[in-house]
Amino acid sequence: MRTASFLLAVLVYSSVLAPISSPQNSPPGNAAASQTAAGTSPRHDRHDGMDVAVVAYTDNELAKEKFGKANPIPAGILPIEVTLRNETTKPIRVELSTIQLEVNNDYGRQDIDWLSAEQVADAIAHPNGPPPPQVRRFPVGIPLPSNDKKTEKLAEILRPLSLDADVIPPMATIHGFLFFNMDHKIFHVENSSLYIPDVKFIPSNQPLIFFEVPLGDSSQH
Repeated sequence: MRTASFLLAVLVYSSVLAPISSPQNSPPGNAAASQTAAGTSPRHDRHDGMDVAVVAYTDNELAKEKFGKANPIPAGILPIEVTLRNETTKPIRVELSTIQLEVNNDYGRQDIDWLSAEQVADAIAHPNGPPPPQVRRFPVGIPLPSNDKKTEKLAEILRPLSLDADVIPPMATIHGFLFFNMDHKIFHVENSSLYIPDVKFIPSNQPLIFFEVPLGDSSQH
């Protein structure tokens, strides 16, 4: 009788603990928790041994966290983080000056040149500066900044974050930000692509096919 009572107690105890200790009841790991913040998942174009990954910082809070006082979004400027990975045994040169943001809007396609850290700093420091030309398109640039302490302090924040290296060593990666004047129409990023036309192996100068990375959710990567 005592043996039967003991076995009954063990069975009851085990039935209470089983749901707690069973690994089948443990919640699976949340894959989303390991992803980057919403809206910042990298978009890619990869071929010829090179991978281009871009992240458009369209969220003001995320940009503020990254750039602090030098956050360019309130000035209508879009920061795009660009990562260039060379998966070959040859150095690759990227002509940074020809990189553009292709924007498709109500007026057709606009090709926007990127801004220097000094130009971005000047736009942030002097938001009420000279008005943009009254034309039905995005401005492709911002007048060169005047030399003042406020602009220079902001430029000091932006320069280390900017993409300024143009040679990617073999099996190496470089990254940094490019800034584009969107004239406060950040929402047009949904119909935009980052265009990198001039890429070549060195020293042979053998060209690679251009890279084009769609940024919007409507154009999946």
